[in-house]
Amino acid sequence: MSTSAIKVPILRKLVLSKSIDLIGVLIVFVICVVRNFLGTIFYKGELLFNIPLTEVFTYIGKGAYPLGILATVGAVFSMLASRLVAKQNNAGNFIGIITTANSGINDFLFGNGSAIITYPLSFFLNAFSFSKWRSGEKIRDRDALYYTAFVIGLIVGFALVYLGAYLFGGKTGHLFLITVAVSFGISIGANFANAFKYEETWFSWILYNIVQLVKNTLLLNIANVVKYIFYLVMATVTLFDWKLNGDREPLF
Repeated sequence: MSTSAIKVPILRKLVLSKSIDLIGVLIVFVICVVRNFLGTIFYKGELLFNIPLTEVFTYIGKGAYPLGILATVGAVFSMLASRLVAKQNNAGNFIGIITTANSGINDFLFGNGSAIITYPLSFFLNAFSFSKWRSGEKIRDRDALYYTAFVIGLIVGFALVYLGAYLFGGKTGHLFLITVAVSFGISIGANFANAFKYEETWFSWILYNIVQLVKNTLLLNIANVVKYIFYLVMATVTLFDWKLNGDREPLF
């Protein structure tokens, strides 16, 4: 879409802003450092918090998994992936494929046992989005398929999360499982909508981000709490940009 055809330039400017990308990354990193989230490790079958950073590497030498460090790195790259998708740059979908594996491992170690069977589906949907965008997908209005995918996503989300908790354990509190199931179910529909570039893709992500805030607060995953607050704001901006300003020239 040419600049002259853009109805609300300020929205497109915010979406394309590299400064906002940098702000988002800095917010996550600074808060994780200040709260010593980097000092979170998984060691001998349990989570340990607030380990001094100088000691984290000693624990790593003893076989500890640097959960806080990798969760922070994953949050940063996941944020960049989301921003690239908002810019309609297919590199975002590609990065999303890579970060899904890291996020799945971290979620599992934070107590989400169902991550073993839910994240492979997220991996597939990210790969599907990447493939569809490469074929030249254009922004489209919602239709029956959008709503069908949303409903089916919630059904599949609940089925896989409760099955995963039954098979693999982890946190099994009722509120926690419902929160994870709703979050994952919405993400299925949102990732499907993203593959077809529905305008309302970002409305789905707004709902997803709200639920993720609750889930990651329950998991004590500070990096993701900060990340999803940022996502929520930018998803709202991007929703209106896609609806009002439409397509960009395809990238990647």
